[in-house]
Amino acid sequence: MSTTPLPSSLRPTLPGTAYTDPATFDAECARILEANWFCAVAAVDLPKAGSFRTVTVGRESVLITRSRTGEVRAFFNVCRHRGARLCTESSGTVGRTFRCPYHAWSYDLDGKLAGAPHLPQMRDIDRTEYGLRTIAVREWLGYVWVCLADDPPSFADTVMASVASRLGDVAAVDRYDVGSLALGKRITYDVAANWKLVVENFMECYHCATIHPELTGVLPEFAKGWAAQYYVGHGAEMGASVEGFTVDGSAGLGRLPDIDDEQDRRYFAVTVAPQVFLNLVPDHVIVHRMFPLSANRTVIECDWLVHPDVVAAGTDISRSVELFDRVNRQDFDACERCQSGMGSRVYRDGGVLVPTEHHIEEFHTWVRTSLGEIVAVPEASEGAA
Repeated sequence: MSTTPLPSSLRPTLPGTAYTDPATFDAECARILEANWFCAVAAVDLPKAGSFRTVTVGRESVLITRSRTGEVRAFFNVCRHRGARLCTESSGTVGRTFRCPYHAWSYDLDGKLAGAPHLPQMRDIDRTEYGLRTIAVREWLGYVWVCLADDPPSFADTVMASVASRLGDVAAVDRYDVGSLALGKRITYDVAANWKLVVENFMECYHCATIHPELTGVLPEFAKGWAAQYYVGHGAEMGASVEGFTVDGSAGLGRLPDIDDEQDRRYFAVTVAPQVFLNLVPDHVIVHRMFPLSANRTVIECDWLVHPDVVAAGTDISRSVELFDRVNRQDFDACERCQSGMGSRVYRDGGVLVPTEHHIEEFHTWVRTSLGEIVAVPEASEGAA
């Protein structure tokens, strides 16, 4: 961090190496991505017993499946015999067991060792003890969240609390009934940028007037540079002539039945550290899940969730999808531009945050504290979340 005094209107950013250094990324994997609740898969991706998905959480491959009695299970995707990758596919369905392709050790859907060559001769083996290593799991908002820590933090005090601190209370998101919505569209983006740049971009709107003409056309206040997250409970209001949250401002998909009048015609953005963005609008919900893979690569799955009746009726949702798909591509292009500068000697000590970005300092403090740095808590400033 630079020691040069800054004008009072500016705040320092993280140094450039925080976005490029592999050792820093490894530390973030250990102390952030693998230590906190991580939104891994949509529940709809596990429709029946034996359905599975594998995802990367920090440095680990995680296998998530549904048991024969309907519960979601999560395991380290590592055979207990010789450490081979158990399941090599990203998704699929098995009948009764997962079978290691190396020595044919097999595990049932609850992770118990079900069979292995010569297992009857090894009578002293406890099939539960030598089953797959389990991972803590929760279902919320229609998604499966996992935590790799031996002693996971409270889900309510972390994930749910972050939503409540942004919206004022958890009931505000409950009214969207996200868990009952249907998957209307999913787009996966492979972004050549550090995950923290993606978070910082989502948190601010200083860039909105510059690169988001469609978004500021629907949400005119964003052209002023203040983000949707700049104070508790704030939702950006649609323009007077705008009919819906669509790429051209035309009518959308019909208001979700349980939201209240204060949520109508407004957009609410929520960051759930370390890797989830919730975007709440009157007729649908957009969920981003980031999968940081290296210091300079982040894969992002973006889901557009709509009322089940919209899917059942075959309604065209392309104008709703196109708006945020354009926003995503504009944002991720900007993040890649930033990534290219993070390794420059000019950015060795970092950059600066202007007043409309001061709340990003709280994110930087959280990252640095998570990595074990002793950090003074920033003073509250205008624009703080």
